[in-house]
Amino acid sequence: MSGGSVSSLSVPDPDPPRPPSVDRLARSLERRHPNELPRPLLVDVARRVADEVRDGALAVDGTAVADRSEVLFRAAGLRLLQPVVNATGVLLHTNLGRAPVAHHQEATFTNLEFDLESGERGSRSARTAALLARACGAEAALVVNNCAAAVLLVLAALARGRGVAVSRGELVEIGGGFRVPDVMDQSGARLVEVGTTNRTRRADVERAAAEHDLALVMKVHQSNYRIVGFTETVEVADLLGLGIPVVADLGSGLLDGSCPWLEDGPPPWLAGEPAVRQTLGAGADLVTFSCDKLLGGPQAGVIAGSAELVARCSSHPLARAVRPGGLVLAALQDTALAYLRRDADAIPFWRMATLPIDELRRRATAVGRGEVVDLASVPGGGTLPGVTIPSAGIALHGDLLVALRRADPPIVARIEDGRTLLDLRTVDPVHDVHVAATVAALD
Repeated sequence: MSGGSVSSLSVPDPDPPRPPSVDRLARSLERRHPNELPRPLLVDVARRVADEVRDGALAVDGTAVADRSEVLFRAAGLRLLQPVVNATGVLLHTNLGRAPVAHHQEATFTNLEFDLESGERGSRSARTAALLARACGAEAALVVNNCAAAVLLVLAALARGRGVAVSRGELVEIGGGFRVPDVMDQSGARLVEVGTTNRTRRADVERAAAEHDLALVMKVHQSNYRIVGFTETVEVADLLGLGIPVVADLGSGLLDGSCPWLEDGPPPWLAGEPAVRQTLGAGADLVTFSCDKLLGGPQAGVIAGSAELVARCSSHPLARAVRPGGLVLAALQDTALAYLRRDADAIPFWRMATLPIDELRRRATAVGRGEVVDLASVPGGGTLPGVTIPSAGIALHGDLLVALRRADPPIVARIEDGRTLLDLRTVDPVHDVHVAATVAALD
């Protein structure tokens, strides 16, 4: 047999690496981290480690297996919903849940749909909604699960099969790619575009009313962008007298432009922001708005205004599909009661939005690490584009975002010009000690 023939002989592959026992590895994680993750999730981690060993991606080594299991364990924990410290300077950070809300409730029954006076079945919309109506000066209100649902329900209940006039400059797209024309289409209403992108006049609406069967005129607040320059818009008061109900979608949910819950009145950065009470006072028949933005409550949406129109929305079959649960209504009731008491301190959003900058600088100095710097916070949540709020915090050299997110609880900051910035306007003072300890541990 020639040498070439010998070299061509195939050599059997060695036995594949033997993966660790999934059960043994899961029990090991359970001993190291008691009561942190349920066993099914620990088994998932162990199986993934075993698969990586079997596939040759991980060495058959006790230390390597233990280290990899710890990495995957931490990753599994980070995927769970949990509290975080918002040091981004974005007050209504959509990815972090928008307005922070505190609500505690024992495991108990409530009178969610029970009338304690009559002993008969009641309405879940008769309590919290009535408080919000009282707070914004509306005849009636209805709470649904978000503002998009509020708009959808209004259109379905009041304009299905008919036209709704909307300025071309107000055909907005909100977060997640949802667009006014799409919501209109799903409701069964027919979009009637009026005016142009930058200029819309009352005459445009009058022409649409003469040419189409309009059920509503809808004014949509440009909450997440601005059109500047050669512009003209039709205000709510300019739309009266057409014999067509006017609906204003305010989105951001400022309840009252005079901010009677704030001792010093509205802050300068709120200038020009439309408010629910004033919009209704200007003649709007209905207003829709979010509860987890400038209102400072949980995620929900509100339809407020004419009692007759709200009742039509309440009786529509879609109302049941978009109604909120009892926990949301209870948290929103707390928020509404705080407004009626004019107690801004009970609403976390307004507490952090109105903190004096000197107080923020003092807190930044107390952290004891990094450089104390003046910053600019933003309202966020698709509200008040281009508006900033003076703030202060600390700057750390380099990109430390990952290290901060590994803290317990995680700290979410921002990077700018090669520095990690922690804006203390959005950090609850109770977390200052945790921020200071985490930053010190980065040295």
